[in-house]
Amino acid sequence: MPSLGRLHLITDTRPGRDPLGVLRAALPVGRAELVVQVRVTDDATDREAYELARRVVEACRPYGTCCLVNDRLHVALAVGAAGGHVGADDLPVAAARRVLGVDALLGATVREPGAARAAVAAGASYLGVGPCHATTTKPGLPAPIGPAGVRAVTDAVTVPVIAIGGVTATAVPALRAAGAYGVAVVGALSEAADPAHATAELLGALTC
Repeated sequence: MPSLGRLHLITDTRPGRDPLGVLRAALPVGRAELVVQVRVTDDATDREAYELARRVVEACRPYGTCCLVNDRLHVALAVGAAGGHVGADDLPVAAARRVLGVDALLGATVREPGAARAAVAAGASYLGVGPCHATTTKPGLPAPIGPAGVRAVTDAVTVPVIAIGGVTATAVPALRAAGAYGVAVVGALSEAADPAHATAELLGALTC
């Protein structure tokens, strides 16, 4: 099973964003400590998801960067990604594990200890936990759980926990203190004037 980096870059495919441009800036800085999660909007076609994921996998390869595909596991298999990530409304974790196979990385989104333990028992390699803080990146999210909510999950499982939701470099120390292995970001990089510098700041905060 591939190793898991601490900084997860989730592609921002909302109108006006440049996911591949942000990726090209982040890759030389993040390298193997970067994980790229290909996420597309719900209205994107499978062909669009496939084309983006294919280009991301190709861009990541020279840097030893792990690429995962959110939600659309058939796309992950089609492009040869290292694995996938499922949310509460996607395939159940056990079914996703059967689709991807035993050697793939598989992430699952949870927000409380009971669901965390169930996801790990079903085959999750790591957990995405949040939202930690308020965010406008994705609509319809539940209330933020804060570092205390992250701590509740990290105390319940032994797999890596990736904190997500409104994460910035200044928020990282408290999340790491709560037991988070790493963080996942969208806006912190897609909205940055200098994504390479923002990547360095986030990685610096994660390794302090």
